[in-house]
Amino acid sequence: MSARPGGKLPISTGPGDQSGAIPGPAWRRQFRRRVLGWFARHARDLPWRRSQDPYSIWLSEVMLQQTQVETVIPYFGRFLKRFPSIGALAAATEEEVLRLWEGLGYYRRARQLHQAARLLVARHGGAFPRDPEAVRRLPGIGRYTAGAILSIAFDAREPILEANTIRLLARLLAYRGDPASAAGTRLLWAMAEAVLPRRGSGQLNQGLMELGSTVCLARGPRCDACPAALLCRARELSLVEAIPVPKARPPIEARREAAVVVRRRGRVLLVKCPDGGRWAGLWDFPRFVVGAEQDAALRAELAAGVARLTGVAIEPGEHLASIRHGVTRFRITLLCYQGRWLSGPNGQGPSGTMRWVRPDDLDAYPLSTTGRKLSQLIAESGKLSRLRLSP
Repeated sequence: MSARPGGKLPISTGPGDQSGAIPGPAWRRQFRRRVLGWFARHARDLPWRRSQDPYSIWLSEVMLQQTQVETVIPYFGRFLKRFPSIGALAAATEEEVLRLWEGLGYYRRARQLHQAARLLVARHGGAFPRDPEAVRRLPGIGRYTAGAILSIAFDAREPILEANTIRLLARLLAYRGDPASAAGTRLLWAMAEAVLPRRGSGQLNQGLMELGSTVCLARGPRCDACPAALLCRARELSLVEAIPVPKARPPIEARREAAVVVRRRGRVLLVKCPDGGRWAGLWDFPRFVVGAEQDAALRAELAAGVARLTGVAIEPGEHLASIRHGVTRFRITLLCYQGRWLSGPNGQGPSGTMRWVRPDDLDAYPLSTTGRKLSQLIAESGKLSRLRLSP
Protein backbone atom coordinates (compact mmCIF):
# COMPACT_ATOMS: atom_id res chain seq x y z
CA MET A 1 0.00 0.00 0.00
CA SER A 2 1.52 3.28 -1.05
CA ALA A 3 1.16 6.56 0.77
CA ARG A 4 -0.89 9.39 -0.61
CA PRO A 5 0.66 12.82 -1.14
CA GLY A 6 1.54 14.37 2.21
CA GLY A 7 2.29 11.02 3.76
CA LYS A 8 -1.31 9.91 4.38
CA LEU A 9 -2.05 6.21 3.94
CA PRO A 10 -5.33 5.14 2.33
CA ILE A 11 -7.78 3.90 4.91
CA SER A 12 -10.10 1.74 2.84
CA THR A 13 -9.49 -2.00 2.73
CA GLY A 14 -11.73 -2.63 -0.24
CA PRO A 15 -13.85 -1.08 -3.01
CA GLY A 16 -16.11 1.78 -2.02
CA ASP A 17 -13.96 3.11 0.85
CA GLN A 18 -16.84 2.51 3.27
CA SER A 19 -16.81 4.17 6.69
CA GLY A 20 -16.04 1.67 9.40
CA ALA A 21 -13.79 -0.59 7.30
CA ILE A 22 -10.83 -1.85 9.33
CA PRO A 23 -7.61 -0.51 7.79
CA GLY A 24 -5.08 -2.80 6.17
CA PRO A 25 -1.66 -3.94 7.45
CA ALA A 26 0.34 -0.94 6.21
CA TRP A 27 -2.01 1.52 7.92
CA ARG A 28 -1.88 -0.50 11.14
CA ARG A 29 1.93 -0.58 11.13
CA GLN A 30 2.08 3.16 10.61
CA PHE A 31 -0.50 3.73 13.33
CA ARG A 32 1.34 1.55 15.89
CA ARG A 33 4.63 3.28 15.15
CA ARG A 34 3.14 6.73 15.58
CA VAL A 35 1.22 5.94 18.79
CA LEU A 36 4.09 4.10 20.47
CA GLY A 37 6.52 6.89 19.61
CA TRP A 38 4.11 9.53 20.90
CA PHE A 39 3.43 7.59 24.10
CA ALA A 40 7.14 7.18 24.81
CA ARG A 41 7.47 10.98 24.73
CA HIS A 42 4.20 12.10 26.31
CA ALA A 43 3.08 9.41 28.78
CA ARG A 44 2.08 10.89 32.12
CA ASP A 45 4.04 9.69 35.15
CA LEU A 46 1.23 7.86 36.93
CA PRO A 47 1.91 5.69 39.99
CA TRP A 48 0.39 2.52 38.52
CA ARG A 49 2.70 2.80 35.50
CA ARG A 50 5.76 2.34 37.68
CA SER A 51 5.08 -1.36 38.21
CA GLN A 52 4.03 -4.40 36.23
CA ASP A 53 2.53 -5.99 39.31
CA PRO A 54 -0.90 -7.28 38.15
CA TYR A 55 -2.46 -6.44 41.54
CA SER A 56 -1.48 -2.77 41.25
CA ILE A 57 -2.64 -2.62 37.63
CA TRP A 58 -5.92 -4.34 38.53
CA LEU A 59 -6.52 -1.91 41.40
CA SER A 60 -5.85 1.11 39.18
CA GLU A 61 -8.14 -0.13 36.43
CA VAL A 62 -11.00 -0.67 38.87
CA MET A 63 -10.51 2.72 40.52
CA LEU A 64 -10.33 4.49 37.15
CA GLN A 65 -13.72 3.21 36.02
CA GLN A 66 -15.92 6.33 35.67
CA THR A 67 -13.44 8.31 37.79
CA GLN A 68 -10.89 10.98 36.87
CA VAL A 69 -7.15 10.23 37.10
CA GLU A 70 -6.52 13.14 39.48
CA THR A 71 -9.16 11.81 41.87
CA VAL A 72 -7.77 8.28 41.81
CA ILE A 73 -4.10 9.03 42.52
CA PRO A 74 -4.34 9.67 46.30
CA TYR A 75 -6.81 6.79 46.79
CA PHE A 76 -4.51 4.43 44.92
CA GLY A 77 -1.56 5.27 47.16
CA ARG A 78 -3.51 4.95 50.40
CA PHE A 79 -5.13 1.70 49.33
CA LEU A 80 -1.84 0.03 48.36
CA LYS A 81 -0.21 1.17 51.59
CA ARG A 82 -2.99 -0.40 53.66
CA PHE A 83 -3.46 -3.49 51.44
CA PRO A 84 -0.10 -4.07 49.69
CA SER A 85 -0.99 -7.48 48.27
CA ILE A 86 -3.93 -9.60 47.17
CA GLY A 87 -3.58 -11.58 50.38
CA ALA A 88 -3.72 -8.45 52.54
CA LEU A 89 -6.86 -7.29 50.74
CA ALA A 90 -8.48 -10.71 51.08
CA ALA A 91 -7.79 -10.76 54.84
CA ALA A 92 -9.50 -7.40 55.42
CA THR A 93 -13.13 -6.97 56.39
CA GLU A 94 -15.54 -5.44 53.92
CA GLU A 95 -16.00 -2.46 56.25
CA GLU A 96 -12.25 -1.78 56.22
CA VAL A 97 -12.20 -1.86 52.42
CA LEU A 98 -15.23 0.39 52.06
CA ARG A 99 -13.90 2.87 54.61
CA LEU A 100 -10.70 3.28 52.59
CA TRP A 101 -12.72 3.57 49.39
CA GLU A 102 -15.03 6.17 50.92
CA GLY A 103 -15.54 9.21 48.71
CA LEU A 104 -14.41 7.46 45.51
CA GLY A 105 -17.98 6.41 44.72
CA TYR A 106 -19.42 3.44 42.85
CA TYR A 107 -18.87 1.31 45.94
CA ARG A 108 -19.84 -1.89 44.19
CA ARG A 109 -16.36 -1.77 42.64
CA ALA A 110 -14.75 -2.01 46.07
CA ARG A 111 -16.97 -4.87 47.20
CA GLN A 112 -16.27 -6.85 44.02
CA LEU A 113 -12.55 -6.14 44.29
CA HIS A 114 -12.61 -7.53 47.82
CA GLN A 115 -14.63 -10.60 46.76
CA ALA A 116 -12.27 -11.25 43.85
CA ALA A 117 -9.21 -11.02 46.15
CA ARG A 118 -10.71 -13.69 48.40
CA LEU A 119 -11.38 -15.92 45.39
CA LEU A 120 -7.81 -15.45 44.17
CA VAL A 121 -6.48 -16.57 47.54
CA ALA A 122 -8.83 -19.55 47.64
CA ARG A 123 -8.36 -20.69 44.03
CA HIS A 124 -4.96 -19.38 42.93
CA GLY A 125 -2.92 -19.09 46.11
CA GLY A 126 -3.11 -15.29 46.02
CA ALA A 127 -1.48 -15.04 42.57
CA PHE A 128 -3.13 -13.30 39.63
CA PRO A 129 -3.85 -15.82 36.83
CA ARG A 130 -2.70 -15.33 33.24
CA ASP A 131 -5.62 -17.22 31.69
CA PRO A 132 -8.14 -14.70 30.28
CA GLU A 133 -11.12 -16.92 31.04
CA ALA A 134 -10.07 -17.35 34.66
CA VAL A 135 -9.62 -13.60 34.99
CA ARG A 136 -13.02 -12.81 33.47
CA ARG A 137 -14.72 -15.14 35.94
CA LEU A 138 -13.64 -12.89 38.82
CA PRO A 139 -16.27 -10.48 40.23
CA GLY A 140 -16.17 -7.03 38.64
CA ILE A 141 -13.80 -7.98 35.79
CA GLY A 142 -15.12 -7.85 32.25
CA ARG A 143 -13.41 -8.10 28.90
CA TYR A 144 -11.89 -4.62 29.03
CA THR A 145 -10.47 -4.89 32.55
CA ALA A 146 -9.11 -8.37 31.89
CA GLY A 147 -7.46 -7.18 28.68
CA ALA A 148 -5.90 -4.17 30.37
CA ILE A 149 -4.44 -6.19 33.25
CA LEU A 150 -3.13 -9.05 31.13
CA SER A 151 -1.65 -6.89 28.40
CA ILE A 152 0.05 -4.40 30.73
CA ALA A 153 1.26 -6.90 33.34
CA PHE A 154 2.12 -9.85 31.09
CA ASP A 155 2.23 -8.34 27.59
CA ALA A 156 -0.58 -10.64 26.54
CA ARG A 157 -2.04 -9.79 23.13
CA GLU A 158 -5.43 -8.81 24.56
CA PRO A 159 -7.46 -5.87 23.21
CA ILE A 160 -9.12 -3.18 25.31
CA LEU A 161 -12.16 -1.01 24.72
CA GLU A 162 -13.32 1.67 27.15
CA ALA A 163 -14.73 5.20 26.83
CA ASN A 164 -11.54 6.86 25.60
CA THR A 165 -10.55 4.16 23.12
CA ILE A 166 -14.12 3.82 21.85
CA ARG A 167 -14.05 7.49 20.93
CA LEU A 168 -10.56 7.28 19.42
CA LEU A 169 -11.22 4.18 17.32
CA ALA A 170 -14.65 5.38 16.17
CA ARG A 171 -13.06 8.58 14.87
CA LEU A 172 -10.18 6.78 13.21
CA LEU A 173 -12.73 4.65 11.33
CA ALA A 174 -15.26 7.48 10.87
CA TYR A 175 -17.85 5.13 12.30
CA ARG A 176 -21.10 7.08 12.31
CA GLY A 177 -23.25 4.43 13.94
CA ASP A 178 -23.91 3.91 17.64
CA PRO A 179 -20.73 2.51 19.25
CA ALA A 180 -22.87 0.80 21.89
CA SER A 181 -24.92 -1.12 19.31
CA ALA A 182 -24.16 -4.75 18.59
CA ALA A 183 -22.65 -3.85 15.22
CA GLY A 184 -20.63 -0.97 16.67
CA THR A 185 -19.33 -3.08 19.53
CA ARG A 186 -18.23 -5.88 17.17
CA LEU A 187 -16.46 -3.46 14.86
CA LEU A 188 -14.59 -1.58 17.58
CA TRP A 189 -13.47 -4.73 19.39
CA ALA A 190 -12.24 -6.07 16.05
CA MET A 191 -10.36 -2.83 15.42
CA ALA A 192 -8.89 -2.86 18.95
CA GLU A 193 -7.56 -6.34 18.32
CA ALA A 194 -6.39 -5.65 14.77
CA VAL A 195 -4.06 -2.80 15.78
CA LEU A 196 -2.22 -4.84 18.44
CA PRO A 197 1.40 -5.81 17.71
CA ARG A 198 2.80 -9.27 18.34
CA ARG A 199 4.84 -7.83 21.19
CA GLY A 200 4.25 -4.64 23.14
CA SER A 201 0.46 -4.86 23.39
CA GLY A 202 0.52 -3.43 26.89
CA GLN A 203 2.39 -0.33 25.75
CA LEU A 204 0.11 0.18 22.79
CA ASN A 205 -3.04 -0.25 24.89
CA GLN A 206 -1.75 2.31 27.37
CA GLY A 207 -0.89 4.62 24.48
CA LEU A 208 -4.41 4.31 23.08
CA MET A 209 -5.96 5.16 26.44
CA GLU A 210 -3.56 8.07 26.94
CA LEU A 211 -4.25 9.42 23.47
CA GLY A 212 -8.00 9.22 24.01
CA SER A 213 -7.91 10.83 27.46
CA THR A 214 -5.49 13.69 26.71
CA VAL A 215 -5.74 14.45 22.97
CA CYS A 216 -8.76 12.84 21.28
CA LEU A 217 -11.12 14.54 23.71
CA ALA A 218 -14.89 14.34 23.64
CA ARG A 219 -15.09 18.14 23.41
CA GLY A 220 -12.43 20.22 21.73
CA PRO A 221 -10.23 17.38 20.43
CA ARG A 222 -6.61 18.45 19.94
CA CYS A 223 -6.15 17.14 16.42
CA ASP A 224 -3.09 19.32 15.89
CA ALA A 225 -1.31 17.38 18.67
CA CYS A 226 -2.45 13.91 17.57
CA PRO A 227 0.19 11.55 16.18
CA ALA A 228 -2.52 9.77 14.18
CA ALA A 229 -4.10 12.89 12.67
CA LEU A 230 -2.96 12.02 9.13
CA LEU A 231 -4.49 8.56 9.50
CA CYS A 232 -7.85 9.70 10.91
CA ARG A 233 -10.82 9.16 8.63
CA ALA A 234 -13.11 11.42 10.68
CA ARG A 235 -10.63 14.29 10.39
CA GLU A 236 -10.36 13.74 6.66
CA LEU A 237 -14.15 13.98 6.37
CA SER A 238 -14.51 16.87 8.89
CA LEU A 239 -16.58 14.61 11.17
CA VAL A 240 -14.45 14.65 14.32
CA GLU A 241 -16.95 16.66 16.37
CA ALA A 242 -19.86 14.49 15.20
CA ILE A 243 -18.26 11.15 16.12
CA PRO A 244 -19.08 9.20 18.16
CA VAL A 245 -22.84 9.68 18.14
CA PRO A 246 -23.67 11.26 21.52
CA LYS A 247 -25.67 9.23 24.01
CA ALA A 248 -29.14 10.43 24.92
CA ARG A 249 -28.99 11.78 28.46
CA PRO A 250 -31.77 10.79 30.87
CA PRO A 251 -33.79 13.70 32.25
CA ILE A 252 -32.62 15.09 35.59
CA GLU A 253 -35.10 14.50 38.40
CA ALA A 254 -35.27 16.64 41.53
CA ARG A 255 -35.76 14.76 44.78
CA ARG A 256 -36.04 15.66 48.46
CA GLU A 257 -34.67 13.26 51.04
CA ALA A 258 -34.23 13.40 54.78
CA ALA A 259 -31.49 12.05 57.04
CA VAL A 260 -32.21 11.90 60.76
CA VAL A 261 -29.55 11.88 63.47
CA VAL A 262 -31.33 9.93 66.19
CA ARG A 263 -29.77 10.37 69.65
CA ARG A 264 -30.00 8.06 72.63
CA ARG A 265 -27.82 8.31 75.74
CA GLY A 266 -24.92 9.98 73.99
CA ARG A 267 -25.01 7.71 70.94
CA VAL A 268 -26.40 8.11 67.44
CA LEU A 269 -28.19 5.55 65.30
CA LEU A 270 -26.62 4.10 62.15
CA VAL A 271 -28.24 1.67 59.72
CA LYS A 272 -26.47 -0.50 57.17
CA CYS A 273 -27.39 0.09 53.53
CA PRO A 274 -28.86 -3.12 52.10
CA ASP A 275 -27.46 -5.16 49.23
CA GLY A 276 -28.79 -4.09 45.86
CA GLY A 277 -29.47 -0.52 46.92
CA ARG A 278 -27.58 2.74 46.80
CA TRP A 279 -24.33 2.60 48.81
CA ALA A 280 -24.73 -1.13 49.56
CA GLY A 281 -22.49 -2.18 52.45
CA LEU A 282 -21.98 1.36 53.78
CA TRP A 283 -23.49 2.75 56.96
CA ASP A 284 -25.77 5.77 57.07
CA PHE A 285 -28.08 7.78 59.25
CA PRO A 286 -31.74 6.79 58.66
CA ARG A 287 -32.47 8.30 55.24
CA PHE A 288 -35.55 8.27 53.01
CA VAL A 289 -37.51 10.25 50.43
CA VAL A 290 -39.85 12.94 51.78
CA GLY A 291 -42.58 14.92 50.09
CA ALA A 292 -44.15 17.17 52.71
CA GLU A 293 -43.46 20.90 52.53
CA GLN A 294 -45.15 22.17 55.69
CA ASP A 295 -43.21 21.83 58.93
CA ALA A 296 -45.81 19.82 60.86
CA ALA A 297 -46.41 17.40 58.00
CA LEU A 298 -42.65 17.02 57.40
CA ARG A 299 -41.99 16.19 61.04
CA ALA A 300 -44.70 13.55 60.96
CA GLU A 301 -43.05 12.13 57.83
CA LEU A 302 -39.67 12.07 59.60
CA ALA A 303 -41.06 10.09 62.52
CA ALA A 304 -42.85 7.67 60.19
CA GLY A 305 -39.77 7.19 58.03
CA VAL A 306 -37.45 6.38 60.94
CA ALA A 307 -40.02 3.97 62.41
CA ARG A 308 -40.44 2.22 59.06
CA LEU A 309 -36.68 1.77 58.58
CA THR A 310 -35.64 0.93 62.13
CA GLY A 311 -38.62 0.33 64.38
CA VAL A 312 -37.48 3.24 66.52
CA ALA A 313 -39.99 5.88 67.63
CA ILE A 314 -38.57 9.40 67.70
CA GLU A 315 -39.48 12.95 68.46
CA PRO A 316 -38.15 15.03 65.51
CA GLY A 317 -35.94 17.92 66.57
CA GLU A 318 -34.25 20.86 64.92
CA HIS A 319 -33.17 21.16 61.32
CA LEU A 320 -29.40 20.74 61.17
CA ALA A 321 -28.33 21.15 57.57
CA SER A 322 -29.42 21.13 53.94
CA ILE A 323 -27.04 19.37 51.56
CA ARG A 324 -27.49 19.49 47.80
CA HIS A 325 -25.82 16.74 45.79
CA GLY A 326 -26.27 14.53 42.74
CA VAL A 327 -26.63 10.75 42.46
CA THR A 328 -26.94 9.31 38.91
CA ARG A 329 -29.92 11.14 37.36
CA PHE A 330 -31.18 12.64 40.62
CA ARG A 331 -30.47 16.11 42.01
CA ILE A 332 -31.11 15.68 45.69
CA THR A 333 -31.80 18.16 48.46
CA LEU A 334 -31.01 16.30 51.67
CA LEU A 335 -32.73 17.73 54.75
CA CYS A 336 -30.83 16.77 57.90
CA TYR A 337 -32.69 16.73 61.19
CA GLN A 338 -32.07 15.79 64.77
CA GLY A 339 -34.33 13.24 66.46
CA ARG A 340 -34.75 12.10 70.07
CA TRP A 341 -35.23 8.40 70.78
CA LEU A 342 -38.53 7.59 72.51
CA SER A 343 -38.82 3.81 72.25
CA GLY A 344 -37.89 0.84 70.13
CA PRO A 345 -34.72 -1.19 69.47
CA ASN A 346 -31.75 -0.06 71.49
CA GLY A 347 -29.36 -2.77 70.34
CA GLN A 348 -27.83 -3.86 67.03
CA GLY A 349 -31.07 -4.78 65.33
CA PRO A 350 -31.68 -7.81 63.09
CA SER A 351 -28.49 -9.28 61.60
CA GLY A 352 -26.43 -6.37 62.88
CA THR A 353 -28.05 -3.90 60.47
CA MET A 354 -28.40 -1.19 63.16
CA ARG A 355 -25.88 0.21 65.60
CA TRP A 356 -25.87 2.87 68.29
CA VAL A 357 -22.51 4.56 67.91
CA ARG A 358 -20.64 7.13 69.95
CA PRO A 359 -19.98 10.25 67.84
CA ASP A 360 -16.24 9.85 68.40
CA ASP A 361 -16.41 6.40 66.76
CA LEU A 362 -18.13 7.49 63.55
CA ASP A 363 -14.79 7.83 61.78
CA ALA A 364 -14.38 4.04 61.84
CA TYR A 365 -17.55 3.45 59.78
CA PRO A 366 -17.71 3.70 55.97
CA LEU A 367 -20.28 6.37 55.11
CA SER A 368 -21.54 8.08 51.98
CA THR A 369 -20.11 11.50 51.17
CA THR A 370 -23.16 13.26 52.60
CA GLY A 371 -23.22 10.94 55.62
CA ARG A 372 -19.56 11.81 56.28
CA LYS A 373 -20.33 15.54 56.13
CA LEU A 374 -23.03 15.07 58.71
CA SER A 375 -20.80 12.90 60.91
CA GLN A 376 -18.03 15.50 60.76
CA LEU A 377 -20.47 18.16 61.84
CA ILE A 378 -21.38 16.05 64.84
CA ALA A 379 -17.80 15.17 65.74
CA GLU A 380 -16.30 18.63 65.26
CA SER A 381 -18.96 20.73 66.91
CA GLY A 382 -19.65 18.49 69.87
CA LYS A 383 -23.28 19.46 69.59
CA LEU A 384 -25.69 19.77 66.71
CA SER A 385 -26.33 23.29 65.41
CA ARG A 386 -27.95 24.85 62.41
CA LEU A 387 -25.70 24.90 59.38
CA ARG A 388 -26.11 24.90 55.60
CA LEU A 389 -23.55 22.80 53.81
CA SER A 390 -22.38 22.98 50.21
CA PRO A 391 -21.95 19.74 48.25
